[in-house]
Amino acid sequence: MTFWRGKRVLVTGAGGFIGSHVTEALVRAGAAVRAMVHYNSRNDWGQIEWLDKDIRDALEILCGDIRDPFFSREAVRGQTVVLHLAALIAIPYSYMAPADYVATNVVGTLNILQACRDAGVEKIVHTSTSETYGTARYVPIDENHPLQGQSPYSASKIGADKIAESFHLSFETPVATLRPFNTFGPRQSARAVIPTIISQLASGAKQIRLGSLEPVRDFTFVADTARAFLAVAESPRTVGEVVNAGSGKGVSIGDLVNLVIDVMGCKTVVECEAARVRPEKSEVLRLVCCADKIRDLTGWQPQTSLREGLALTARYIREHPGLYKPEIYNV
Repeated sequence: MTFWRGKRVLVTGAGGFIGSHVTEALVRAGAAVRAMVHYNSRNDWGQIEWLDKDIRDALEILCGDIRDPFFSREAVRGQTVVLHLAALIAIPYSYMAPADYVATNVVGTLNILQACRDAGVEKIVHTSTSETYGTARYVPIDENHPLQGQSPYSASKIGADKIAESFHLSFETPVATLRPFNTFGPRQSARAVIPTIISQLASGAKQIRLGSLEPVRDFTFVADTARAFLAVAESPRTVGEVVNAGSGKGVSIGDLVNLVIDVMGCKTVVECEAARVRPEKSEVLRLVCCADKIRDLTGWQPQTSLREGLALTARYIREHPGLYKPEIYNV
């Protein structure tokens, strides 16, 4: 990990689920990390609060908002590498507040890219999402698959991805776009399906409430996704490229529920709750990753099986019951 020794690295969205794991991995690799979190009056650093004290103490915490171009410029100043993870990500909330998604995900990304261009940053990794592909026209999904804006969230991320692409093509900005498929693990909020299932089971519920059980997803444990960010940042071959990160294995939500039940040794009945079901044309039915490109460019591949990752996530949620409100649907 000598690549990161002495590197000054800005992580936007460091207070988020994946961002906190990326931040932790960078500190352990020897980088000097500036962790940018969304400003709030409580001085709450999000998931960074749950990192080990030695990791927190090594960080430079910066509170602000990427929607402000002046703040973004100051955040990027003096940094060697920028890993841009800040975004609004909850799909159900994007139905309620689409303008916020455009402002944060599109305009915010523009602000960060322009700041990086002005500062002469050596490498930027922009975060995309498998949701930009929409329902698969073929599987596994490679980077040439058409992009489909089936929710305001996915549309905003497509816009952000294209802004990143335009900066590389127009200004030779050294940006790579990483497109993770569904990531799960400790510190993930209950707006995601795996913590939703596990937190309800851990609370002793005899009946758990979910949305549709038919969609198929490709799940990657968060430590593996964090390694993908570092691998893409390290490789000069990823500049100007879009690369997927996923396991290449699809599982339906129904089968996922059964696997979680088996891992946790619980019994339950699943109820489909209408409020949790996406609008029919907005639901993405199949997402299964082709990760050949990232493997070829960086050597990355996942190391944690779905079952092993579920066991680690279940243990974390059981050890932190106060973090979850399983009786409430979290959009």
